[in-house]
Formats: sequence, structure tokens, C-alpha cells
Amino acid sequence: MAADATDHLVVRQLGCCVPYEDTWHAMKAFTESREVDTPDEIWLLEHHPVYTQGQAGKAEHLLSSGDIPVIKSDRGGQITYHGPGQLIAYLLIDLRRRNLGVKKLVYLIEQALIDLLASYSIGAERKEKAPGVYVSGQKIASLGLRVRKNCTYHGLSLNVDMDLAPFQRINVCGYRGLQVTQLNDFIASISVADVSKGIVEHLAQGLGYQTVEYLRES
Repeated sequence: MAADATDHLVVRQLGCCVPYEDTWHAMKAFTESREVDTPDEIWLLEHHPVYTQGQAGKAEHLLSSGDIPVIKSDRGGQITYHGPGQLIAYLLIDLRRRNLGVKKLVYLIEQALIDLLASYSIGAERKEKAPGVYVSGQKIASLGLRVRKNCTYHGLSLNVDMDLAPFQRINVCGYRGLQVTQLNDFIASISVADVSKGIVEHLAQGLGYQTVEYLRES
């Protein structure tokens, strides 16, 4: 294995309004084809409006989809919403190489989000048996992962400056009455671009990467 594969992280900036299914299939293909010396990657993007239902998802948690498509995904978790103004970070991580289990990775992702929010003077916390990050009991970030051949794909979503109304048409992450919030509720005019570098820095530090390479997709 190349020495730098363990310590090097590639960050792909895929931009705004990326179709969910295209990205999902690309993540699966990357995971299937990666080799022992393939560097880990994080993909940063925003999705077209879409509801995604995790593997354990129950139909009753979708109250009314309206004109927003619903896609059954292979990630963990229940139902959530993605749309413009929400930062998506997909983590394509070789768990064995980083000496991580899924629970530890979830902990590190949540901690990166908590630390990022703390840098904006926003106090955030975990909830037992409810993965994600919360501010005053309202969900601001969601997590969902898939493991294949000891490697992960899917990742996190952070509500930054988006239309939150579609969340009212679902039981967010399977919890009836769970409310959501976003960074813009605390910091006016903040954008996905403003927080993208920060989340990468916190993730890279928590996961122990020494170098980070940014690639912008055309």
C-alpha cells in the first residue's frame, strides 16, 4: 500500500443541484472499484429536492411527498429531505485502514459537526439512539451510512440556508413531531460555501488525515 494513501484525503467539490441517484450510483461504483491504495474521499455537494428513504425506512413516516420525488436508498436510517442550501458531505472511507468501526466513525462525524457549529458559537449535541446533531432539541444535521467491503459511502447532511417546509411532510428520521433548524436561523446570510471548508477541516482532523487535496468537478 502506498504510504500516502493512509494519510491523504481527496475532497471533490461537485457543486449545486446534483441529482441524487447519479451520485448514489457513482458512490457505489467508486466503492466497488477502489483498491487497497485508493485514497479516501469526501464529496461535497447540494442535491435537487428529494426525499430519501433508508433501508429500515417505514412508509408511514412519509406523510405527503407532493411533487418531490421519493427514492429508496441503501443507506442506514429512515426518511429525510435533501435540497438546495443543504450541505451534503459523502464519506468514502476505508474503515479497516483507518482502524475504525461504524460506531466510532459516526461519533467522529457528529463531533466534527458539533465542533463546526461551536466555531459559530452555536451549542449542539448528540441524542442517544438518534444519530445526528441537534440544537435545542431541533435537528440540524443528519447521518446515514452504508458499508461495503469494509468501506463506507453516503454520509452527512447539514441544514445551512434552505427551504425547511418539505421537512413538515415527513416524520424526520422516523420521529413524529421532530423539528428541524438550520444555520441561517442563527447566522444571517450564511451559505453552503461558507461552511464547506470548515466541515472538511474538522473531519480531516478527527479522522487523522495529514494532507487534503481539493478537486473541483466541472
